[in-house]
Amino acid sequence: MSDLLLLGLIGGLTLLLLLTLLAFAGYSGLLAGVAVSAGSPPIRNITVAYKFHMGPYGETGRLFTESCSISPKLRSIAVYYDNPHMVPPDKCRCAVGSILSEGEESPSPELIDLYQKFGFKVFSFPAPSHVVTATFPYTTILSIWLATRRVHPALDTYIKARKLCAYPRLEIYQEDQIHFMCPLARQGDFYVPEVKETERKWRGLVEASDTQVDGTGADTMSDTSSVSLEVSPGSRETSVATLSPGASSRGWDDGDTRSEHSYSESGASGSSFEELDLEGEGPLGESRLEPETEPLGTTKWPWEPSAPEKGKE
Repeated sequence: MSDLLLLGLIGGLTLLLLLTLLAFAGYSGLLAGVAVSAGSPPIRNITVAYKFHMGPYGETGRLFTESCSISPKLRSIAVYYDNPHMVPPDKCRCAVGSILSEGEESPSPELIDLYQKFGFKVFSFPAPSHVVTATFPYTTILSIWLATRRVHPALDTYIKARKLCAYPRLEIYQEDQIHFMCPLARQGDFYVPEVKETERKWRGLVEASDTQVDGTGADTMSDTSSVSLEVSPGSRETSVATLSPGASSRGWDDGDTRSEHSYSESGASGSSFEELDLEGEGPLGESRLEPETEPLGTTKWPWEPSAPEKGKE
């Protein structure tokens, strides 16, 4: 009798533990819907204090922790420039930090000095006229893990299906929500100086390896090394591959002449955002057009706690 009682007690506790874990996962956003839409940005122009990182995105948690420890009340922000599925982890670039001010407000000199004291740099991002955006609940640390595995695939599907040129990827941690934003205009203005510098260095390496002299002294172009990155941060055209090792063996369509080095190349053809009808999108694949919305193809446009640790594929 005592054995049955003990087994029943263990079973009850196990069931209670499972229910608690399921409730925690649900509260963290496990069952939350992911609605991707195109329209106005969730924020205005901002000034940020950031640190540049090149390496696995999973190593950015320390930067979030550092920026939050300086001023815990400020919103955290991260800008991801490279597609981690197409770029080797050690080549992935991002900027992580805090939002110092938004709109017409200017950050205080004291706040700027405080962040600069800890090695952060200050940069301003504009408010793009139109973006691809999504939100996800931010209630626990688990919310971050769930968001990176649910929202980014939804953004990829939305952008590719509509053949948009939407990049880079921004994550803004604001109160109880994570805002994901991909600018459809002024993309180059979101490139911090370190990213532009790496672009210049890589272009120099590409140009040096592109032109090869054969035994007769004639210049030849190697089929395997003829690569080019973005001509400028806002460029939408690249050639067959990227400088990233192994990119040519990823197995994408041979007819696609664009690189997938960065998020700027995630769209199928890099179409202008002007070709997209801005609607209040419902869940992915379902549109909820407002009465005043024009048919597809028109140019009329309707539309604090931070992450102490951050993991990203």
